[in-house]
Amino acid sequence: MTIWKRKTDIESLRDLYKENHMGTFLGIEITEIGDDFLRGKMPVNERTRQPYGIMHGGASCVLAETLGSVGALLCVELDQYTVGLDINMNHIRSISSGFVIGTAKPFHLGSSTQVWGINITNEDDKLISVSRLTVAVLKAK
Repeated sequence: MTIWKRKTDIESLRDLYKENHMGTFLGIEITEIGDDFLRGKMPVNERTRQPYGIMHGGASCVLAETLGSVGALLCVELDQYTVGLDINMNHIRSISSGFVIGTAKPFHLGSSTQVWGINITNEDDKLISVSRLTVAVLKAK
């Protein structure tokens, strides 16, 4: 059974990325929607690497918050929206090229808060980082 309360096809989500914002600048792309997860990828390149040549921790955090935030929004009614309250990230291993793949799944989908777990792996499915995102669920005015 699906957790989504809003339209969840890939094309609709890609429409979110037609305007300029941090996700488009970093090359984040939503690639898959399951019944209870959202997956996306981001290139590891000159936009996402730090001076030592490895992916910047902030870039992995942007990927995690993007996927968790999109997932959170898809899990609320049309008269609601979500905003981030807290995010934490643990970096497990470095990566210097290719793509990272993030998978966001909810731990908790409450009426006032949601908590999401986001795992980021390399293309060989080796864990790069783990993140937990907490969002508030608010009523639209």
